[in-house]
Amino acid sequence: MAQDFERNIARNVGTGAVTLRTANSDDALIGINIANVTTTQILMDVYITGAGGTDDYYIIKDAPIPVGSALQVLDGGAKVVMQSGDILNVKSDTASSADVWVSVVDTISS
Repeated sequence: MAQDFERNIARNVGTGAVTLRTANSDDALIGINIANVTTTQILMDVYITGAGGTDDYYIIKDAPIPVGSALQVLDGGAKVVMQSGDILNVKSDTASSADVWVSVVDTISS
């Protein structure tokens, strides 16, 4: 069975949480890239709100990204599995400060 590779992107992420993906099956996050698009350092959060919406689980919290830089949140072949109902969110400490690209394998074969 062929895998379904997808992407979710967001431009100018700021101080309000941005939902990048809501899993509707078992999905694997295979890449998260965050680029600082401002002229100052920013701090980024990436977290998953578990199905049911009551608990947040941080992948990174207050991760600094210098001016003109980007952060690869998943590296070295790391993957994060999301189950149906899990929600991937990103947030910055600075308004309109980050572009985010997420690569996903949708509906992992069982």
